Amino acid sequence: MKRIPLLLSVILLPTLAAILLPIPAAWATPPPAKTRFFVSHYENVLGTSMELKVAVPDQQTSDKAEHAVLAEIDRLSKILSGYDPNSEFSRWQKTTGTPVQISPELFEVLSLFDQWRQRTGGALDASAETITRVWKQAAKEQRLPATTELEAAVEKVRQPHWRLDATTRSAIHLDNAPLMLNSFAKSYIIQHAADAGRAASGADAIIVNIGGDLVVSGHTKETILVSDPTADAENDNPIDRLRVGNAAIATSGNYRRGENIGGHWYSHIVDPRTGQPADQILSATVVAPGATDAGALATSLNVMSPAESIQLARQVPGVEYLIITRSGERIQSPGWKALQLPATDTRPAANTPATDNTRPSAKTSPTAISPATPLTPSIGKDFELAVNLEINLQNQGSVKRPYVAVWVEDENHAPVRTITLWHGPDRYLPELKSWFLKYRGLYSADRNFSASVTSATRSAGKYTVKWDGRDDKGNDVPPGKYIVKIEISREHGTYQLMRQEIDCDDTPKSFTLPGNIEISAASLDYRKKTNGN
Repeated sequence: MKRIPLLLSVILLPTLAAILLPIPAAWATPPPAKTRFFVSHYENVLGTSMELKVAVPDQQTSDKAEHAVLAEIDRLSKILSGYDPNSEFSRWQKTTGTPVQISPELFEVLSLFDQWRQRTGGALDASAETITRVWKQAAKEQRLPATTELEAAVEKVRQPHWRLDATTRSAIHLDNAPLMLNSFAKSYIIQHAADAGRAASGADAIIVNIGGDLVVSGHTKETILVSDPTADAENDNPIDRLRVGNAAIATSGNYRRGENIGGHWYSHIVDPRTGQPADQILSATVVAPGATDAGALATSLNVMSPAESIQLARQVPGVEYLIITRSGERIQSPGWKALQLPATDTRPAANTPATDNTRPSAKTSPTAISPATPLTPSIGKDFELAVNLEINLQNQGSVKRPYVAVWVEDENHAPVRTITLWHGPDRYLPELKSWFLKYRGLYSADRNFSASVTSATRSAGKYTVKWDGRDDKGNDVPPGKYIVKIEISREHGTYQLMRQEIDCDDTPKSFTLPGNIEISAASLDYRKKTNGN
């Protein structure tokens, strides 16, 4: 999750009664209830992170929505997961040549895969897992797959894998090619989870974001930050800022997962038509009315050529997209510009509750602050500090993320820069007591941000954030000794404070910090800047 603090604000829901002259009480619309966004974060949901925002009047109603969302995700995962050997999909895969009556959800997803396989000319195929396994095995042995291996895998992919009967709602599994429903099953689940959350709670709006794919549903428009595929930190500047309502957004790309063979990175996304990794596209972000369309297109646009992608997207009503090629070229749909926020405006619209996705150190828009003339010498001109954190999931299922603050102090313990902040409702901020002692005045003065992040899916619990060598006002800081602090707290639970002194000079260096009950691994990498952020 990226760009982090979490704040709450109030939206007044307009009603007819609010704008008409008084009318008889029997006809009057009840006064509008006040709603605000309740925000929660989970790890290890569908193997990644989840952010949930629910616009409701109170915590009790929010809890209803949250419970319904999690229950629906769990229910559908038990149907569609290819990783759970006991899921309905996994059990069906173990059958061959026999008609099996399956659930409406599994039947629908298999039908959608048939449709997208045809639409894309085979660029999207559930049996791409056959090719993926060849590359994973080769990576273990640090070699490239043999031509014969890939040819055999592609030939297997080209065969039919199931036959559906809509009358009996049954499916016959036809071969032994390994199958995974990854391409858009996550988006399918997100849509159903959002619908379940609203139905259970009557929420005015709900936003479900799982691993960078999200659904925005109801009476709200959300600010969406599109991650830069060339950046490695959660708080790097996005490549785009969008304003989206009642839509699904999905991003697929090769920059978070893949295989390293002989020092060369190979994408986890493969072209089922050739057996080769899809390496011409860095990322594709799709905004669509339907979640499965967004998810299927995001994957397909990574595999297909730009010309094929443009032609495919034209066939799906209401779709907008942004493709970033390996050479850095931006290819966007004609309507993409209408979704964009002005380049210099990082602030959300006034009616959007603030959440925990933006760090206080970026609290002024570029139009309102211009960094002072860089000091000479300075850290920020050439160096940056990457802070790598891995949350201890403790072999659990889905688990709420702890509150975390990461900041820098000078050698006299004066605050220099808040790098990132994740927390719950404002009343729990004092539980990050060390950070709060330093930053409460700065933080309480700025309640201006709300954003969700769309990106390629990351592994659960793993985050990298970056200090760019500047202070909270955007000024470069001089070389010298600095202290990095990482504070972790749970609501009325555990508390940890990690710290590391660093001599920030012109020499790269790395540090490994001892883990604890909340952070299983942490490291600091003081390095030459990798990009312009």
